Amino acid sequence: MSRSSQKLCFLASTTDHAQSARDELVEHYGNATFDDADVIVALGGDGFMLQVLNETMNSGKRIYGMNRGSIGFLMNDYRLEGLQDRIAVATGNDFHPLRMTTIDANGNEFSALAMNEVSLFRQSHQAAKLRVDVDGKTRLEELVCDGMMVATPAGSTAYNFSAHGPILPLESPLLALTPVSAFRPRRWRGALLPNKVTVEVHVLEGEKRPVNAVADHIEVKSVQSVRIAQSQDRTAKILSDPDRSWSDRVLAEQFTN
Repeated sequence: MSRSSQKLCFLASTTDHAQSARDELVEHYGNATFDDADVIVALGGDGFMLQVLNETMNSGKRIYGMNRGSIGFLMNDYRLEGLQDRIAVATGNDFHPLRMTTIDANGNEFSALAMNEVSLFRQSHQAAKLRVDVDGKTRLEELVCDGMMVATPAGSTAYNFSAHGPILPLESPLLALTPVSAFRPRRWRGALLPNKVTVEVHVLEGEKRPVNAVADHIEVKSVQSVRIAQSQDRTAKILSDPDRSWSDRVLAEQFTN
């Protein structure tokens, strides 16, 4: 496909910064409908990028993000000129999200997808008590903590990194299992898991120590159990500039103050 024939659809977050950029780009390149577009250009921060990725999962649409937010780890730099050329040489990355399946205190089941991480957090002043199973085998009989998460390589530089979890190269077939303020076992710092495993977390003493579960930005309150596994039948497609590849971004994060 020639550079000039690529049909672009511009989506922006609600901030003035992102909306102004969208108006500027639409005036310069036009704006295809979502259904007709070859590439969706997302304008905003990482939160908006995650929203667009979830909305376009399995659509076959390629997503090219430009940073009009704060952090912008998932985004390319914003520039008005040469966008068609940049997209034509961009590197494609396919990502499979995590699928979170929860059972709440009333026995209701709920499912959601996460590109970054699935997290569990204590809901009250009481620390959470969790049992952690991996592929049906109990690995932690009792984890007393403020919370824990399972993070993808794409999400390993986000909340996982803030909780002192490891940064994972984008091409690594791994997931990071990271505790948040673990009290017992006191020296447990988490684990690296193959991305094919299923992690099941059971909340102990749930009435006394309620726990919420979050898949990126979707929260479920008072869960009793959470099943986490990579979803092989769901795919998001992200484009990155060759001079700002995912591997380079992950490497740079590990040498940032």
